[in-house]
Amino acid sequence: MSSIIKQKVGKHTYLYESTSYRDADGRPRNSRKIVGKVDPETNIEKYKREYIAKRKAEGNPLEISDVQSSFNINEIKQSRINEYGAFYLYKSITEKIGLYSSLQGSLGKHYNEVFTLATYLVSTGDPFLYCEDWINKTECLPVGSMSPQRISEIISSISHNERESFYCKWAENRSESEYLALDITSISSYSELIEDVEWGYNRDDEKLPQINLCLLTGEKSRLPIYQTVYSGSLKDVTTLKTTLAKFKAISNEKPILVVMDKGFYSAKNINMMLKEESEVKFVISVPFSTKFAKNQVKSENKDIDSLRNTIVYGADSIRGITKVRTWDKESKVYTHVYYNPVKATKTKEELYAHVTVLKELAEADTENKEYAKEFEKYLLIRKSDKRPSGYSINIREDVVNAELETAGWMVIISNEVQDAKRALSIYRDKDVVEKGFLKLKNNLELGRLRVHREDRMQNKIFIAFIALILMSLIHKVMTEKNLYKSMTMKKLLLTLSKLRIQNINDTQVLYPLTKEQKQIFEAFEIDLPL
Repeated sequence: MSSIIKQKVGKHTYLYESTSYRDADGRPRNSRKIVGKVDPETNIEKYKREYIAKRKAEGNPLEISDVQSSFNINEIKQSRINEYGAFYLYKSITEKIGLYSSLQGSLGKHYNEVFTLATYLVSTGDPFLYCEDWINKTECLPVGSMSPQRISEIISSISHNERESFYCKWAENRSESEYLALDITSISSYSELIEDVEWGYNRDDEKLPQINLCLLTGEKSRLPIYQTVYSGSLKDVTTLKTTLAKFKAISNEKPILVVMDKGFYSAKNINMMLKEESEVKFVISVPFSTKFAKNQVKSENKDIDSLRNTIVYGADSIRGITKVRTWDKESKVYTHVYYNPVKATKTKEELYAHVTVLKELAEADTENKEYAKEFEKYLLIRKSDKRPSGYSINIREDVVNAELETAGWMVIISNEVQDAKRALSIYRDKDVVEKGFLKLKNNLELGRLRVHREDRMQNKIFIAFIALILMSLIHKVMTEKNLYKSMTMKKLLLTLSKLRIQNINDTQVLYPLTKEQKQIFEAFEIDLPL
């Protein structure tokens, strides 16, 4: 809750907006920001124009006269100088790709606030607790106070329907035809009150309950398109049907080709996608725990390593064969079988070396607890009176050979892609999703959820999704225009933040652009700020 207080400093009396809130530990706190001063001759309270505009934007305008709202030229020292360049970049690229219009058309009165919080995450990666300080020095949209208390209210106010409306509008704006890469990550949480936080397979090996976040990303645009949250106890294979159904619903039944790793593989999922009415085209890796994949290796083992089957992809030279295989009585799939002889040899040498060292360790100490599981897997250890150590130790060569049977091999199936090289290219480009997850966890304050309510959890992840779109687009342009050769993303944003703008009464004065700032804007193909 905010109020106006007066404080005398020397000969002058200043007006402050005082805002009460509670910090992360629940303790009451108070922040103050200067918003005006009292005229020493007339005793009239005068307010900064930006504060008047902020109150008006909040729907709580000040009842003041023209005299109270005017500053004379001697009060230019009270004008505001803000960092401008990064804000101009965010605003320009979001308008260009339709992100801002998607927010504006779906989030009611809070679209500016969500946009601001997302850009704050991209700029700093810090907790929302410090957003107010960042806004005080940064040009941004008219959002009013962004105290911790108000941010908490915003995060609690976004409804499920508003989020889904955004995804619909965003999918509509992303109208280009592209493959969608699909993956899931775990996000740990301390909360026991969020319904979907449950114990399950934690991909970061953390000893905490979790939620599962499923992300669809365009392989051409490199932009996140859709996300959904699942219970932490669900496995990847159980979420596919629901995710695809949700995306088809928000995209008006747009046909998609989805790219997945072996974590999504199951006969049930393949059968579901092969149904004629599903209209889902897929490229998916098949794990070697299945009989189907093992049979493909056995079938091609003798003939695949030849010049006619060679595929050059990037720095790799591998072998690839495509066959049409029967999946069930009604369906066939394009089956792409790959063999990488370099990887196979490397895997063999590494495994041979590893098992040899294990044998030496066991001969020195059969009770070595650190390697007990490895001993059990690869070695046969028996008591023996004939050996000085009291044990006979032999390598389980059948286990080693079984492990090497599929070394360097990969099997991909598809109901759409008929060419082995194209299928490999599509599948390898899937790492765009994995990189997106890394950005979410490492740069956008989502490594662990520190909220304790379902709606707040959903909306914090939603705001991070908006931020991820921005980061992904910046990363894409920096990669394509070779900007990473001279700067990191953090350096790019810091360079732009040095471009400042001064607000004096109703006039904005832009500081001169440096050569480096101009080059950045030109790389993003946006007009230079005037």
